[in-house]
Amino acid sequence: MKIRLTGILLTSLFLILCFAASISLGKTTIPIQTVADAFTAFDGSREHLIICTVRLPRAIIAILVGASLSVAGSVMQAISRNRLAGPEILASNNGAALLLVVSMFLFGYVTTTTQLITALVGAGAASLVVYSLGSIGRGGLTSVKLILAGATINLLLSSMVQGVLIFSEQSLDEMRFWLAGSLTGGSMETLSYVWPFMAAGLLGALLLSRSINLLSLGEEVAQGLGLKIGWIKTGALLIIMCLSGASVAIAGPIGFIGLVVPHICRFLIGIDYRWIIPYSALTGAALLLLADIAARFIYPPQEMAAGVVTAMIGAPFLIYLAQRRQN
Repeated sequence: MKIRLTGILLTSLFLILCFAASISLGKTTIPIQTVADAFTAFDGSREHLIICTVRLPRAIIAILVGASLSVAGSVMQAISRNRLAGPEILASNNGAALLLVVSMFLFGYVTTTTQLITALVGAGAASLVVYSLGSIGRGGLTSVKLILAGATINLLLSSMVQGVLIFSEQSLDEMRFWLAGSLTGGSMETLSYVWPFMAAGLLGALLLSRSINLLSLGEEVAQGLGLKIGWIKTGALLIIMCLSGASVAIAGPIGFIGLVVPHICRFLIGIDYRWIIPYSALTGAALLLLADIAARFIYPPQEMAAGVVTAMIGAPFLIYLAQRRQN
């Protein structure tokens, strides 16, 4: 217990350091003292405006999105009992992207508010379709059927997105950076639309952590211990929908965070999801902050999307996991 609590404290301190670095570093490096002054004695200077209107919202979005995707991945891997599963399996990324490109194709320019609401609705709708398909047939919802349904719907929606973009050059131009998974352009106003979904999902994951722990041991074991499997799976999938849908809505389809972070946490603290979930939230937030910082310096003076950096990290990790499962 003491070791795990110490780990939570150290991870939190590391997250604070990443948060400070995210606000300080960029095209214009701002001293930490100036960052502190922006919060304690704001004077309207250029540096203070950059901190409060650009970098602070971006860092907060990175923390919430990283935590949300990591927790969603942890819950997804627990209920599916598949270590290669992630929030993307519910097709939330492509569901949000499809509804967005269709809206742009039909109506032209959409406001930021409309974009967020459209992406959230699309992510939720796609997840519901996958969940419904995975529940059809004998035995109800199973891990195998859920993953197969997710893979099928993902391919279908991805093809539809590409088809719409081929016919709409304007939609392609407006969607290109969002589809790569970017944290730029966010604000506290845009965050206000999605943070309640993230907060509800994170709180729900913590409340269900004990039941998720039992479910990860196997359905027969969980049922023998009196767990209502159907209700727990439904609650877990609602949590994943809230977390991944809200993340996609505000930052685009950032991949691999939900896959990589749960493995890191299991390696450090074991398989108890009562600890994996809070560890995943903190670790995922720090990892996405680091990815966003790296994205600013890989190809100066241009900034890459954070989703490109997470893909660079996650793709080799996925190959390693797949090879290890085969051996």
